[in-house]
Amino acid sequence: MAFSLPQDLQDQLDKRFGDTVAYNSLLSEISYWKIGGTVNCVIKPESLEDLEDALFITSCFPDVPRLIIGDCSNLLFDDEGFNGILIKLDNGLANINFEDDRVYCEAGVWVPELAYHCYRNGLGGVEHICGIPGRIGGLVYMNGGSQRRGILENVETVIAMTNEGKRVTFTANELEHSYRESPFQGKPLIIAAVELKLDRRPRSEVRNEMRKILASRRKKFPRKLPNCGSVFLSNPKMYDVVGPPGFAIEKAGLKGVRKGNAQLSPLHANFIVNLGGASSADVLYLIALARNTVKAQTGFTMDCEVRYIRPNGEMVPAHVYSDKVTFEK
Repeated sequence: MAFSLPQDLQDQLDKRFGDTVAYNSLLSEISYWKIGGTVNCVIKPESLEDLEDALFITSCFPDVPRLIIGDCSNLLFDDEGFNGILIKLDNGLANINFEDDRVYCEAGVWVPELAYHCYRNGLGGVEHICGIPGRIGGLVYMNGGSQRRGILENVETVIAMTNEGKRVTFTANELEHSYRESPFQGKPLIIAAVELKLDRRPRSEVRNEMRKILASRRKKFPRKLPNCGSVFLSNPKMYDVVGPPGFAIEKAGLKGVRKGNAQLSPLHANFIVNLGGASSADVLYLIALARNTVKAQTGFTMDCEVRYIRPNGEMVPAHVYSDKVTFEK
């Protein structure tokens, strides 16, 4: 990778974070899709104070691209890598506290673990997240969920940070949202912690609902091959006329279609799986193929839930760059 970090920046990171900073890491080793080149630097904060300092130090070097990520469960990195710094929120920032019907959790909490702890504490309302990989910070950012629900339905408070590491608190009445959209998307804010308000329910009832959801996911979704979950968002208007994206792609005759070592999954056509050594270009090709074919057959345009990360750090819905792909019909 031609790009290198300024020595002064590297010195400050080494002094503050020591050997917890990793240099020249492979994105394919941290991506759910197992795709991506090399990244210059990865920082893993182990407290909110660490996150504040990581944001402040890196903000002093505005020419160095920086991204804040969780488990990368909905990210497509480029094969050329990322010329900058990743601040990765995971197990080091994963405190959970329960008080009555409220749950405080830091952004790095793993979503299935949160669902499990809620069940163990007799709290219901977020059963729909039990099978979703990733971290709660990313789930709130995307207003993610399943069964056409979103996590922001249960969020009472969000502690966010500015690009410079200053804390800002948002309450529920400030969190306008819609399906897979949150007020944090496109804003210079980093979700650091959230508080959820849930309902007291019998543990057996919560457990049974979670079991049903997990059983359904096991039947429908590919689990053995690297993927990033649902690629395309469900459009309510399209859903009423045509059905969900996976059905539309299957009806278009594309289920199981391959490009290189990427494939529209034979189990669920709204998943693109990595058969081994797939490239970002392969994935973008299949996104373009599915999107354009479904648009031609139904008149509906499917937008991506998956985000694509360019080498310069620009993050956009993957269809924005798949639109530039030249493909054969």
